[in-house]
Amino acid sequence: MSKELLLVGDKVLIEPDEGEKTESGLYLPQNVREKEKVQTGKIVQAGPGYPVYDPALLEDEPWSTSTSKKKYFPLQAKTGDYCIFLRDQAIEITFNKKTYMVASQSAILVLMRDSGNSEINSMEP
Repeated sequence: MSKELLLVGDKVLIEPDEGEKTESGLYLPQNVREKEKVQTGKIVQAGPGYPVYDPALLEDEPWSTSTSKKKYFPLQAKTGDYCIFLRDQAIEITFNKKTYMVASQSAILVLMRDSGNSEINSMEP
């Protein structure tokens, strides 16, 4: 039986970078980087977004079952983006013997994505 991770709300699943290469070409191990306030990684999966309340539900009778679909305000972070995030606001998890970080979108400082798919590039002066 296979299992999958389902992210809730504004959470993103990040595959953190393993080590960092210094200017001299040496790789710094993860435990040295744990003291850093920020970390980098690739977004593997993003949650549905912020739930949005539907005011039309106020018109429904309390005993009737709602047929409206849940609505979400989408996240800016997308699968495949590379990000810089606040390390102390993320939680480390292990799933299928692989380490990931789970963080809220508000913990992400910068997103980097290919220019072909980027909405960020449209903000350039």
